[in-house]
Amino acid sequence: MSASMVVDPWWPVVLLAAIQVVDGVLCLGPVSFVAACLDDVRFPRRFWWVLSPIKFAAAAGLLLGLWVPHLALVTACCLVAYFVAAIGGHLRARDLGRNLAVNALGMLVLCVAVAGTLAA
Repeated sequence: MSASMVVDPWWPVVLLAAIQVVDGVLCLGPVSFVAACLDDVRFPRRFWWVLSPIKFAAAAGLLLGLWVPHLALVTACCLVAYFVAAIGGHLRARDLGRNLAVNALGMLVLCVAVAGTLAA
């Protein structure tokens, strides 16, 4: 198997993977603003632990997908589903401020853009 990448352009995938790693690190504690966001949407504390592994797995899938055909696209589509669910949580909790507008919607737009780039 060749070591050449199957994804071109590669940088949107790497950017999204880097964001997922940073987000995963922020969710480890979680840091105070992440904890406040999770509390605002009433996400059960007993499930907070799963957020970092999901984000690290997404980063790994995106990066491995640079060489494994279709893996980056599947991972980006899973992130789209994740952020659609996150937006649903914000709407359900009536958390319509910055957390929804900047964080969840912004990440959804980025994930859709990366998935669209990969699908083209």
